[in-house]
Amino acid sequence: MKLNNLTCNYKSTIKDVMMNIDKNAKGAAFIVDDADRLIGVVTDGDIRRLLIDGYGLNDDIGTHVSGEFVYALSSEEPTDIVGKFSSRIRIIPIVNEEMQLVDYMEYDENIHISLAQPQLNGNEYKYLMDAFLSTWISSTGKYITQFEEKFSEYCGVKYGVATSNGTVALHLALTALGVGKGDEVIVPDITFAATINAVIYTGATPVIVDIEEDSWCMDPDAMEKAITDKTKAVIPVHIYGQPCDMGRICSIAEKYGIYVVEDCAEAHGAEWGKKKVGSFGAVSCFSFFGNKVITTGEGGMCVTDSEELNEKMRILRDHGMRRDKKYYHEVVGFNYRMTNLQAAIGTAQVERIDEILAWRKDLEGHYVEAFQGMEGITLQENALDNRKKIAWLVSVLVEEDKRDAVLLKLKQNDIDVRPFFVPLSEMDIYKKYAKDCVKSKRISKMGLNLPTTNEIKKENVGRIKELIAAALN
Repeated sequence: MKLNNLTCNYKSTIKDVMMNIDKNAKGAAFIVDDADRLIGVVTDGDIRRLLIDGYGLNDDIGTHVSGEFVYALSSEEPTDIVGKFSSRIRIIPIVNEEMQLVDYMEYDENIHISLAQPQLNGNEYKYLMDAFLSTWISSTGKYITQFEEKFSEYCGVKYGVATSNGTVALHLALTALGVGKGDEVIVPDITFAATINAVIYTGATPVIVDIEEDSWCMDPDAMEKAITDKTKAVIPVHIYGQPCDMGRICSIAEKYGIYVVEDCAEAHGAEWGKKKVGSFGAVSCFSFFGNKVITTGEGGMCVTDSEELNEKMRILRDHGMRRDKKYYHEVVGFNYRMTNLQAAIGTAQVERIDEILAWRKDLEGHYVEAFQGMEGITLQENALDNRKKIAWLVSVLVEEDKRDAVLLKLKQNDIDVRPFFVPLSEMDIYKKYAKDCVKSKRISKMGLNLPTTNEIKKENVGRIKELIAAALN
């Protein structure tokens, strides 16, 4: 809300202030002098008491403003300002050193906008209880098979191997492909640490490359320059719902004889060239963490068209035990299995994935409409050649020197928002693996992920826009 909708001059009548409070619906008005210095705060309760005491609607408010009121300086820490709230004080004016009004903070324990929430209003509970009552609650049960079949079919591939989370899905895929010590695996600079960690788990050496300016995904040119005779695989990450340029990446990989392992953790349902992500890699990996497009709480999956890799991953996933001979182990494997309870939730989620993607697209549309023509903010590119992104988290770029101010402003108002991933190349444990990564470092410092849940209404998007505009100004 704009400050002038909360502000009244001390010469205003009681009626004018009452009408202002009614209009702003905040229960209070900030009273300023002719130099716009704050001299008091009047609540709707104060107005009622004045009228009960016999004062008229046309009396000036200035003579009734108390010199004792709660305010905060713009230089104060947000946590200190929050500490000034009480059951009586629900809105606090924020002033500069000259007592001029610059902002306000409002408290309402019933209002909190989360960054992401799972949507579990289909058959999730029904299937979960069915699995529970069947007593098949561990890593065997009908829902594991159903989930693997339904999700791999959705991706347009033959096989799905469910795992306990997305990170182990990546490790399982790389291990099945024979990636190990002496090999190199190319990864993008902007991604969650799970991508590079999975490479390190195998004993291979990760090679970090820069991103594309417009998509924020791995730059195919940087990828090709990083290929050596030790390169065994590349992991393109479909970042924040945006597909990588899979045409060029796959062409380069084929040229040099290296494996493609897609990291699709944030892009369920996205497409390149009218094919869904997950259908390009020798193995492709998904996460079903609680904030993903569809979820099993924790969980992941490897999908592939290779019968040989499917069989190998199933053995490795289950301690390396032969499928036709119980408790006989021919390789050192892992316990990367998903439970039937998780898969029951996942099965219900797959049934509604198109519905979930639809409301995400609609919500992104509200953000696009709100930010249309707004200077200082750029939404994630939505019309790149051959790419059909999905709205995982609505992502924007803000002027670098103002990004943190926007982040703070939204968090002060109980709106969950997060900055982009810190580039791998800027973390001490990974920087030794990095090539030149100029674009990723700049983009990272500008990026914000905005709330993307089905609980958000159009008016919430409007409120977010107002707060961002205030921070930018």
